[in-house]
Amino acid sequence: MLSYRHLFHAGSFSDVFKHALLTRLLIALGKKDKPYFYLDTHAGIGRYDLSHPWAQKVREYENGIGRLWGRRDIPAALAPYIDAVKAENRDRRLRFYPGSPLIAKRLMRAGDRMVLTELNRTDCADLGKLFAKERGVVVELLDGYQGLKAHLPPRERRGLVLIDSSFDRAREFARIVTALAAAHERWSTGMYAIWYPLMEPGDMRNFERNLEKTGIRKILRLELAVMPANSPLTPGCGMLVVNPPWQFEDEARPLLEWLRQALSNDGAGGVKAEWLVPE
Repeated sequence: MLSYRHLFHAGSFSDVFKHALLTRLLIALGKKDKPYFYLDTHAGIGRYDLSHPWAQKVREYENGIGRLWGRRDIPAALAPYIDAVKAENRDRRLRFYPGSPLIAKRLMRAGDRMVLTELNRTDCADLGKLFAKERGVVVELLDGYQGLKAHLPPRERRGLVLIDSSFDRAREFARIVTALAAAHERWSTGMYAIWYPLMEPGDMRNFERNLEKTGIRKILRLELAVMPANSPLTPGCGMLVVNPPWQFEDEARPLLEWLRQALSNDGAGGVKAEWLVPE
């Protein structure tokens, strides 16, 4: 984890997928008057400069947010996410990409609360500077999975946890299952969003089986592939949402299909919006 730098991948199709769904989840939480709690376990630096040499090395943003920038046919469900990106680029030129902390902060209301944990010391320092003057935001130098133990259940009793691991260590799927099971035991009514890359079919089946063994109910599986399954590159990514908002799968399905058409080459890939474990 300490060697990972998201700046190489900022604004990629995976970020578009993840942040588009995150925006919709937070908007759903904000529909009720009571305050909510948001925990980001792998928060990163919060804002990414796409002109930085690291971002320019692989230029993944060109096949992600770059494909949406300037389009005039953005669907209404995607508009709040695009607005969050535009807010970081006042001159209409795409240079800065907001990470999940900035997107979440944009949607927070007075009374809502956010905790951001980051294990990389340098990244955490940058994140702390970004939010130094923001009320309702706490930045901690802490392993994200330890953050789950430290902050759940929250006093608000409602909210969202984003688990967005870098997957640069072995057995990360197993680590996620263990952490989610323990967190859910402490806060069973909370909403959890877990991002993951699409890997070998055997790995994905094991992940699904181990999740089912936890006994956790109401797990929605959302996936977006923008490349063929036999691609040498990671073909897509997914998000599991535990305790999603009512009818969230019906909202997510057309949104993901629009993104597939916008982000894939020659119509490759596919979309899933289905229950891994129903209620």
